[in-house]
Amino acid sequence: TAPQILFPVLSSAISDARIRNALLNKIIAGAPWGVNFIDYASINSDPIAAADLLEGLTRRGVTLEDEARARVLVRLTTIGKTTAAWRYYSAMNPRADPRRSRDARFSTNLEIPSPFDWTPINDPMGISSSIQRGSDGAGVFDFHVPATGNGPILRQLQVLPPGSYRLIGRSNGIDQAADARPYWSLSCSDGKEIGRVEVPNSKQNGGVFSGRFVVPSGCTAQTLALIARASDAVGGVSGQIDRAELGPE
Repeated sequence: TAPQILFPVLSSAISDARIRNALLNKIIAGAPWGVNFIDYASINSDPIAAADLLEGLTRRGVTLEDEARARVLVRLTTIGKTTAAWRYYSAMNPRADPRRSRDARFSTNLEIPSPFDWTPINDPMGISSSIQRGSDGAGVFDFHVPATGNGPILRQLQVLPPGSYRLIGRSNGIDQAADARPYWSLSCSDGKEIGRVEVPNSKQNGGVFSGRFVVPSGCTAQTLALIARASDAVGGVSGQIDRAELGPE
């Protein structure tokens, strides 16, 4: 019964840096309840305190489950603490650049992605999407959308500073009428769309697509999403994206 008594008190107390640092030492020393508490704290602690705890563990060489890290990042972004979420994410991923999207070749192998990673979106009405990885280390985003389906099928949260950016990528297997082809959308956190980049049929220009976005001042966080549109084709819309990269012009 110890966790039932200890965890609620401790999950609140880690907002105090002295207690949090002492707790780090306990977990690193091998406290038998450490792994379970990390999971509990990722759900129940103040998300900023939980992020500080997980970041401290990462700095000291503790391997954490994707689920705990992703859960804390989701909680931070849900309450609008995107800056704090990015600080934690970039501490875990030192190569992350706020001016660029991540994982252009879909090569990262994450069981549970965070909002800053590519996140496939599935729908019980028939939208099916996934990231499939090849033997060469790179991967593809594969999707199928029924004829009447529409909406986002892939997304990644960004923290782009104001400025001009270009999205470059490549598709495979897309063959649709112009009004049924998917497109990329970049939107501010308030939902206002900044712009769109159409994805042409894959037989055109070797499947390569490109487009420009201009991020205005005051738009501190953005969502880059691939949007599917309804199709007259009986089989719906299917295809793959094997590269997608957003960066400064």
